[in-house]
Amino acid sequence: MSMSAAGSPEVRVRLFAGAAAAYGADDATVHGATVEAAIADLLEGASAEARTVVGRSSLLVNAVACTDPGRTLADGDRIDVLPPFAGG
Repeated sequence: MSMSAAGSPEVRVRLFAGAAAAYGADDATVHGATVEAAIADLLEGASAEARTVVGRSSLLVNAVACTDPGRTLADGDRIDVLPPFAGG
């Protein structure tokens, strides 16, 4: 993987269940120095439904739960987007 022209790390995002359905794909490559920036890149031009579902989802970074949108990312990191699976 390589850095973008702006120098932001290239990150793989995997979307599951309702997040994949709303986004229209289960995998994407994005750029961002933080989790927040990477998700913003993912959602650029996405539907309102995708924005809502991803916004309600839990995020894992390299298989570890992440609640800090400012968490720094490195080239090759992976973000998993796990929507709520049941209940309210």
